[in-house]
This record gives sequence, structure tokens and C-alpha cells, in this order.
Amino acid sequence: MNRVMLLSIIVPVYKEEKNVPEFLRRLQPILTPITANYEIIFSLDPSPDRTEEVILAHRAGDERIKLLKFSRRFGQPMATLAGLQYSRGDAVIVMDVDMQDPPELIALMVARWHEGFDIVLPQRRQRTGEPWIKRLVSAVGYKVINKIADVSIPPNTGDFRLMSRRVVDELVRLKEAHGFLRGMVAVVGFRQVLLPFDRPPRHAGETNYNRFFGSLRIGFNGIFCFSTYALQLSTILGFIIAGGSLLLTAIYLFYKLMGWTILWGNPTLVILVSFLGGIQLISVGILGEYIGRIYEEVRSRPRFIVERSEGFKP
Repeated sequence: MNRVMLLSIIVPVYKEEKNVPEFLRRLQPILTPITANYEIIFSLDPSPDRTEEVILAHRAGDERIKLLKFSRRFGQPMATLAGLQYSRGDAVIVMDVDMQDPPELIALMVARWHEGFDIVLPQRRQRTGEPWIKRLVSAVGYKVINKIADVSIPPNTGDFRLMSRRVVDELVRLKEAHGFLRGMVAVVGFRQVLLPFDRPPRHAGETNYNRFFGSLRIGFNGIFCFSTYALQLSTILGFIIAGGSLLLTAIYLFYKLMGWTILWGNPTLVILVSFLGGIQLISVGILGEYIGRIYEEVRSRPRFIVERSEGFKP
């Protein structure tokens, strides 16, 4: 196997003091046969536990372990993008610290990179330990996104991936505020390959990122940030309802001309008003999702603010 000049591992963390030691214990023996020239970048959202102290204690014994600590909690997507921006590797791997992204796959990922692939995507065959509702939301979300989005995102792939230097450089150039890495990588393009694996359960503790509502928010970013289909759907529903109202008008006139009695009744009116009100609220909500994201982009606030960095040259 050819040796890389530098391999970067990006690890977003928040309240993971129990997982960091085991993660490094398993990871470092795997990296050494691949290359002695690597860096492990922990992107830390300020945590109430001892995650920072644990990372710094391990850094004292190995300067290839590095730390980015943010001024406040910016969330996993921004922590990942910060790590990518600070990384220097010829190949860069993004992975979680909880061992659900198995370090043992890294050798295979690097091997596929040496074969000429710019992006290596581990694809989950099983999602052990995840609640059924999250698996359902994920399955439906991928199908919806790939049906309507302008880019194609392989199903059952997370942020766990290897990217070549030129992919990372292009990602850093993107200025989008949402941080939806899967979609951004799809926008950048380049040659990619899937690497199927069975996802194990967490090593310790509970997930602090991407809970049910977090997954839902990520799914909405995939829909609203990479497609205008929802706006088109709102317009189509408007035309359908308008056409239905014209049909009801024609029926009403026909009954009137024939002298027949029209028995609408109170339940019918309640159903019609509720239906129309629901469609209007959905349409306003869709507009709000797009306007909110436009607002975020226009503000151009920093996607992250680093309070402390350890191991990075000025």
C-alpha cells in the first residue's frame, strides 16, 4: 500500500469523555501501519463534562492529537466544517467518536482512495441500536431527498467518509450556512465509491448529536437547501384547490338552475374550511423554511468561532 503524505481524522465531539479514550485506543494502532504522518482533530462544542480535559491529556502524550474548541455550541455540522477547514491532510476522514463509525474501516477507505476515488462513502447495511422511528425518518428522508433534490445522496450514508484534498478544498470554498455535509459533497462532485458495512451500537453513553429532531432538521436542510420542489408543490396544490372550487361552483349553478335543493350542511363547511386552512398554513410554512434559510445566508454570520486551538501552526 502506498503511504499518504498526511492523513487527517476529523472528530466532532460533545459530552464524550467516556468515548474518547476507547476511540483513541482503537484508532491509533490502525493508523500507524497506514502512515505515521497523521493528525486527529477533535472539534469540540463546549461540554459540561471533562471531554476537553481528556483530549488534552491524550494530546500531552501525542502531539498528532489536536483540539478545536468553539466559543459556544455551534452543532455537529459546523464542528465538522471547522475541522475540515483546519485540516491539512492529503486525505481527510470525518467520523464519530462513539465507535458507530468503526475505525477498522479506515484501512479499506484509504485503499480505495489510492485506487483513484476522491470520496469513499461507508454505507450502513444495518443500524444497530437506533430507535425504529429514527430509522424510519432516515429511510423516508433519503427517498424524498433523492426524488426531488438537485443532487443525488446515496441512502444510509452519514458524515462518515473519506475525501481527497481537492474535495475538501472545494467544500471549504462553499459559503452555505446550513452545513449539510452530505449535500455539499454531492454538489462538489468528483469520483466516489460506496463501502458497505454493518453499523455497531455506541460504545458508551447516549448520542448528543442527531437525535430525532436533529435528524429531522438535517432532512429538512436536504429538502429545502437543494431543491425548490416544495415551492412547486405548494403552487400545484393551489391550482388543484382552485380547480376544485371552480368545479364546486359549476355544480352549485347546475343545482340552482335545476331548482334542486343543495344540502351542504355544517359538517361540510367545517371540513372545507379546515382543509383550506391547513393547505394555507402548509404553504406559509414552506415559504417560511425557504425565507429562514435565505435570511441565514444573507446575514453571513461566521459558521463557527474558535475559542481555543491546540496543535495548529499560525
